[in-house]
Amino acid sequence: MPRYMTMVRIDESNVPAGGPSEQLMEDMGKLIDEMTKAGVLLDTAGLRPTAEGVRMRNNHGEISATDGPFTESKEIIGGYAIIQAKSMEEAREWTQRFLKVHGEDWDITSEVRQIEEPPGA
Repeated sequence: MPRYMTMVRIDESNVPAGGPSEQLMEDMGKLIDEMTKAGVLLDTAGLRPTAEGVRMRNNHGEISATDGPFTESKEIIGGYAIIQAKSMEEAREWTQRFLKVHGEDWDITSEVRQIEEPPGA
């Protein structure tokens, strides 16, 4: 069965004050539990702010590192989920439910992409 990565994109300057509400965390916990029991959710996590990260680059063999925050980035990856679904349509349905859990206080985007499986897998 295909695996998909859902990358949650946020604008760090536009996150609701105080971060996720208790209700959001409770609703998210229920959805995560449902997805786990259905055998869909393989892994998920939120990511720490870009101020705590580093961006590494290989520019034609020259390696460089830039410490966060990454001010040139409007949207950053704030979290991810790896799911196993029968089709892209099913992956989209689960992602839509994830987005709906956030309600009206959040402005987030989820990019869903199928994971390339190694040959013979």
